[in-house]
Amino acid sequence: MASIMQRRMLSKEDEQAGDEVQVRREDQDKINKFSRLHQRELAMEEVLKSKNKEKEELDDLSTELELADEDDKIQYKIGDAFFHISLEQAQEMLESATTRIEEETSQLEDKISLVREEMQQLKVELYARFGKQINLEI
Repeated sequence: MASIMQRRMLSKEDEQAGDEVQVRREDQDKINKFSRLHQRELAMEEVLKSKNKEKEELDDLSTELELADEDDKIQYKIGDAFFHISLEQAQEMLESATTRIEEETSQLEDKISLVREEMQQLKVELYARFGKQINLEI
């Protein structure tokens, strides 16, 4: 009787082992690629946060410059040095910097979108192969 129970237990273990999908080299490559893409996404999101903060600061500065007197000289920081420039020049330079930040932000958002699309495709492929045996939720 004990041997029948052992056979039943072994057969259940065999069934469970049979449900496991073997990880092939190409599967491991896809998992590694997903991980690298996720790390890249996180890094780009940090840069995007920084760019958005910088844009907010430029918008605040633009608002402050609107209150300045046209005859005043404005201290404008370029690198580590401050230069006295006219209000009109400061506004032009600020507008140029804002445009540059907006372009960089847009490009970064596009790159993040492409990375997310690639990650989604890998998720589909890996979940199709491994089902519940893999967790790619972030």
